[in-house]
Amino acid sequence: MIKVLGISGSPRDGNSKYLLEKALDSAKAAGIAFGQEVSTEYWSVRGKKLSGCVACSACTDGVCIIKDDYQEISEKWLAADVVLYSIPVYHMGIPAQLKAVIDRIGNSLFGQYASIFPPDAITLPKSLKTIGCITQGAHIFAGQEHTITDIVNHAIIMGCIPVAGDMWESYTGAGGWTCKDMSKDAIANQYEAGERDALIAVKASEALARRAVEISAILKSGGAALKQTLEKQPIYKPFIEKI
Repeated sequence: MIKVLGISGSPRDGNSKYLLEKALDSAKAAGIAFGQEVSTEYWSVRGKKLSGCVACSACTDGVCIIKDDYQEISEKWLAADVVLYSIPVYHMGIPAQLKAVIDRIGNSLFGQYASIFPPDAITLPKSLKTIGCITQGAHIFAGQEHTITDIVNHAIIMGCIPVAGDMWESYTGAGGWTCKDMSKDAIANQYEAGERDALIAVKASEALARRAVEISAILKSGGAALKQTLEKQPIYKPFIEKI
């Protein structure tokens, strides 16, 4: 079983949700084609209460002290094999709600996995999730590549594998734009009308999801073959536990 978690970083149901749903459908199809059972789940920051990290260090036991909706997404993120982010560009980057989630996941996991490492180690395990990023903005140069780069860095820091779609539509992730249409259904309407840029954004999103599932299947198969060796290294414990 490959668990795919789609995270929408948009505070409204619109273009980010539309592209993510296309990607999740593609992930399911990839599972069938690759002979893998795939489950998909959609989660959004919309309507959630998500506060920023306050650097209190209380999460040294792995549990964030702030009581809001973070715990819900933290558990889903940990359980996933594939994480697909779909993000509207805000001020050339990630919206505050999603950035709060990423900051707190990164910090709290140091405490959550501390017990599997020597006392003097300050590190994170190699969970080897595959992570992909879909972005869209109102303008063609709105910060899509900056946002994708932030997610690529996030994946590497978290011991995960950043995945892109296929060239030429996708170099490091899927980036779209609404051609200055500010409506929440802009990309959906443009896609139905056959407009080229919307078609490319959807194609890139679908390819991104497909490759993320395929690479996850390859990783899990390799992990199963090398399980006895990997079990000797604590750094791979979260990965091995899901095989």
